[in-house]
Amino acid sequence: RLRDWGVSRQRYWGGPIPIINCEQCGLVSVPEKDLPVILPEGIKLKDPRSPLHNLASFIDTTCPKCMGKAKRETDTFDTFVESSWYYARYCCPNQNNSMFDQRVDYWMPVDQYIGGVEHAVLHLLYARFIYKVMRDEKLVRGNEPFTRLLTQGMVLKGGSKMSKSSNNTVSPEELIANYGADTVRLFVIFAAPPEQSLEWSHSGIEGAHRFLKKLYALAVANENIIISYNNVAWEKPVLTEKQRQVYQHIHMILQQANFDIERLHLNTIVSATMKLLNLLQDLPPQQNESIIYDGMSILLRLLSPITPHITHYLWHELSFKGDIADAPWPQTDYNTLTQTEIDLIVQVNGKVRGKITVAIDADEETIKINALANENIARVIGQKALKKVVIVPKKLINIVTDLG
Repeated sequence: RLRDWGVSRQRYWGGPIPIINCEQCGLVSVPEKDLPVILPEGIKLKDPRSPLHNLASFIDTTCPKCMGKAKRETDTFDTFVESSWYYARYCCPNQNNSMFDQRVDYWMPVDQYIGGVEHAVLHLLYARFIYKVMRDEKLVRGNEPFTRLLTQGMVLKGGSKMSKSSNNTVSPEELIANYGADTVRLFVIFAAPPEQSLEWSHSGIEGAHRFLKKLYALAVANENIIISYNNVAWEKPVLTEKQRQVYQHIHMILQQANFDIERLHLNTIVSATMKLLNLLQDLPPQQNESIIYDGMSILLRLLSPITPHITHYLWHELSFKGDIADAPWPQTDYNTLTQTEIDLIVQVNGKVRGKITVAIDADEETIKINALANENIARVIGQKALKKVVIVPKKLINIVTDLG
């Protein structure tokens, strides 16, 4: 889709276009020794036109070819020109003698570039074009400016893009006053994947607000337990089998959330925190103190980039060490995710009749004995003679009997 690019704009603020208009020679480039062309300061904006049009000290100059009288170009570069290489300038912002220095080789290319979907054609084409020009001039290395790209969607209301001209905007100030900034952030991130447009929903805002109130209530309900654990050196306790399954579930949720973070699937990270909150809510506190402590610590840290204010507050109220912004990111306990047991479906003559739990490395004879010992399976088989037992590893066991 690349077309001729009209880069000139009739405005004052912008990069001056280094061209001189001469009646004899036509358009002449400003000599390299005279670059860069500097905008005059102390300008007063009196009318819609660029003030450069009336500034003789800027316009009047000499043609570098014929040395005759000439006029300097008063148009300036479009903002797209500046935004086509700003990311590389971040690598060495205090370099005043050249565009870049050797630091650009260390930092470039950009690891993750995020921009609006409306810029997916124009800005990104220009950015790649300018970067390749800089590469050809040996200012940068590499062929591409960005390693990964995310073009985020727009916020819609009634199926249309929000805009003042359409009179369909929502006031952020009112939402923050009524619900708080965390609620708005949570809704925007949860409502849709970042690369898709999201439909504004008042009920969605209400839902996000309810979730944060549930989070606060969970923290208050378990405040004494968590504070007591924070006042001693915490060690993972010996868990019952049921507790081990809950602990495993927590770290399965965390594992998926960390995987989604790497892929920038931000909405599913919120889904993970909702699952985790529901899981912790359903636990009897007195029998699961250590699990609630560990789960709440993980939950707050997962939410902290999305809802920083409430998580910062609760982190301190529950006596966790330091600020949550400085806390290490939660890591999956992979030892917990190692399965020791597995559920197998039990069929009798091809019909599902029950389920058994066996050690993951159980041999076929052990699986058979466990299946036949199951109360419901034994009742279904009754006095029928066994013909054979078919075992599909880690999936099911089918017991074939006489049909009589």
